[in-house]
Amino acid sequence: MALHSEDLVERGLVAPERLDEMRRIADRFSVALTDDVATLIDPSDPADPIAAQFVPSAAELTDAPEDRTDPIGDERWSPLPGIVHRYPDRVLLKPILVCPVYCRFCFRREQVGKDDGVLPPEALERAFNYIGAHPEIWEVIVTGGDPFLLSPRRIGAIVRALEAIPHVQVIRFHTRVPVIEPQRVRPALVAVAKPREAPARSDDASA
Repeated sequence: MALHSEDLVERGLVAPERLDEMRRIADRFSVALTDDVATLIDPSDPADPIAAQFVPSAAELTDAPEDRTDPIGDERWSPLPGIVHRYPDRVLLKPILVCPVYCRFCFRREQVGKDDGVLPPEALERAFNYIGAHPEIWEVIVTGGDPFLLSPRRIGAIVRALEAIPHVQVIRFHTRVPVIEPQRVRPALVAVAKPREAPARSDDASA
């Protein structure tokens, strides 16, 4: 279960007088914690390190002149939706822009948590075609959002599509689910997310 602004107050993680502040933050940036994360927070400790990662702060409402909506420049390196191709031999594939928790330091906070956040099937197919048309791509990093919020069926379909591209040798998932919502990691998910074993690259230092 995801905890939102009112839930944070009810659980004692945020003082009641801060509820309006929480709502104003949530109007700009996504807010959610899981039960698993909430139970790790000590409400009596104002410097609790887990709270610092996940509980909103009024500082988020302060804009600085140097702030950017795309601080790491994803947009510049995105030839089409769902793909970030910053380095020649690898790409980010972003099939989902929703997370079970929203880190307050997230550098994609302007993008994540909007609507359902799932890349439409036709856009995902175009992303696979892009990867297939670029033989220099050796590694695909499936990220988002958190790709482990997708169903095992969808994750399996992504893995199979990438495995069908001969030059893709490594498929890597960027996820926090095992830490912040471990009950999602079930045998069905493990089975479909496990790709084939990658061979060593010819330019590896160990070769």
